Amino acid sequence: MILKNLTIVSAFTAFIFAVSAFMQKDKINTRNTAVLPDNGFAVLELFTSEGCSSCPPADELMGQIEKEYKDQPVYILSYHVDYWNRLGWKDRFSSAENSRRQQMYSSLLRSQTYTPQLVINGKTELVGSDRDAIENAIQNVILSSKTASIRLSAVASQKTITISYKTAETDPQNQLFISLVEKKSSTQVAGGENEGHHLQHWQIVHKQKQISVKDHPEGTEDFKLPDNFTKDNWEVIGFIQNSKTGKMYGASKAVIQ
Repeated sequence: MILKNLTIVSAFTAFIFAVSAFMQKDKINTRNTAVLPDNGFAVLELFTSEGCSSCPPADELMGQIEKEYKDQPVYILSYHVDYWNRLGWKDRFSSAENSRRQQMYSSLLRSQTYTPQLVINGKTELVGSDRDAIENAIQNVILSSKTASIRLSAVASQKTITISYKTAETDPQNQLFISLVEKKSSTQVAGGENEGHHLQHWQIVHKQKQISVKDHPEGTEDFKLPDNFTKDNWEVIGFIQNSKTGKMYGASKAVIQ
C-alpha cells in the first residue's frame, strides 16, 4: 500500500513539473509575441553616432527589435548626432537638429547627454545597448500607455513625398512630429573610433517636421525625395508629444505608396 501511494505521488509530481515546464517554455516563446492591448504603444528614440565605438551594438539591437516586434505597436527612430564629427569621422546621417533633440531630453529628464542613449515614449531614458532593460521598458509602456488616434498616409512622386495626416488631438501643448525614416543602410567607416568597420544602421531619421495639432489637426506635409529612395526601404512615422513634459500620446506609421 505504501509503495502504491508513493508511485501515485511520484506520478503526480512528475505531471506538475511537466505542466510547469510547458508553461515556462510558453512564457519564454511569447515574450515578444504576446497579444497586446489596442491602445498601447512604444516609441524608441536612439541617439547614436558612427564616430562612437559603443554605438554599433545599440544600432544592431534596434535592427533586432524592429524584426522581433514588427507586428506590434513599437516604433523605432534612430537619430545620428553631430557632436562626434569633430573626433575623426563625419557621420553622413548626423545633424545638429538631432543633437538638439537629445539636448531637449537632457533638460526634460535631467539626464546626461551620451551615446548610445535611448528614450522611450519621451519619459524613460536607458543605455541604448541594454537589451533586458529595453525589452522590459517596452512591455511596461505598451501595457500602461493610451494612444491618441493618428491617421497617416504617404505618396511619393518624382520630387517629393507627400504625407497626409489627421488627429483628434487639440491640446495646445501637444505637437505632431512626422519623420521620414530610412529602414536600413550601412557605412564603411574610414576614421575615428570605428575606423575600418562596416556599420549597419536601422530606422534612420533623415528629416522631421513638427506641427501644432491645435492649429493644424489635419493637413499635408512634403519631404524632398531622397537621392537613394526606394519605396520598400523608407517609411513615415508620426507621434504626438507634449512640448512641456515630453510625454507621448500616440504613434503611427505609413507605408509610402
